[in-house]
Amino acid sequence: MNELNVILAQPRGFCAGVERAIEIVERAIEKFGPPIYVRHEIVHNKYVVNNLRKKGAIFVEEIDAIPEGSRTIFSAHGVSDQVEENAAKRNLPVIDATCPLVTKVHLQAKKQEEHDHQIIIIGHKGHPEVEGTSGKIKQEAIIISEPDEVMHLNVKNPDKLSYVTQTTLSVDETKKVIDALKNKFPNINGPDVKDICYATQNRQNAVKQLAKQVDLIIVIGAKNSSNSNRLRDLGEELGVESYLVDDYQSINLDWFKNKVNVGVTAGASAPEILIDQVIEFLEKNFIIHLKSSNGIIENIKFKLPKELRD
Repeated sequence: MNELNVILAQPRGFCAGVERAIEIVERAIEKFGPPIYVRHEIVHNKYVVNNLRKKGAIFVEEIDAIPEGSRTIFSAHGVSDQVEENAAKRNLPVIDATCPLVTKVHLQAKKQEEHDHQIIIIGHKGHPEVEGTSGKIKQEAIIISEPDEVMHLNVKNPDKLSYVTQTTLSVDETKKVIDALKNKFPNINGPDVKDICYATQNRQNAVKQLAKQVDLIIVIGAKNSSNSNRLRDLGEELGVESYLVDDYQSINLDWFKNKVNVGVTAGASAPEILIDQVIEFLEKNFIIHLKSSNGIIENIKFKLPKELRD
């Protein structure tokens, strides 16, 4: 058997917002009994969603699919005002699992709109978080994701312009977009790039450290998970062969040919059990020497909604 040095990124996996969202669903099922309806996947991970489904959660894409009066949870990605209004019309008792850091972005956008500013959202069109943020303001937001898009922007008044960002973007790429906006519109308002979610930043920094030590990076996370995709992209940008996998069954042993040092990390919505299973899979196929990288130990915890506090 070939030998592999396997380095686990630190931090990796669940963030405080994801832990809170999952706990909200689990506690709601315990307190109110199944079924509990959840609009959109509570977080972007198939394992997590299927596990909650077994416990009594029913996931739907639209409020219209929820029977009137049924207890409902909004996902960690946040929702638009229109979704909230539709829920009220159907008399749905709602528990909001929106990540507090996403709520912070909503408040930033609303505050700037109150100052009569046009809002630019740096993020990916169609992503539920971006849809939620754009639906929190009255005007139509401008959505961009690349620096090249800035030169083509036409705005109402360059002196009354603000931006906010999706929380799960590439920190480095977002800085390029912000710099392009500031170059074109010197009076634009908006948060510093460090306002991107702490967990997103920490996991990307951990991959940067991994990339200096390994010749292959395995990222555990769902294909529709923005932050997981960014980790894989970052590894590739740093010149390290990188793959995004749902779980150990998605791993191709051919990837390990002529590889000695392998890094393993996981997106913010991937549970530790999937990481453990990947390590077990590698132990069956290689003689592995396992260690964790030195990194930030996260101890952030967000409060549960008042409906579910003990």
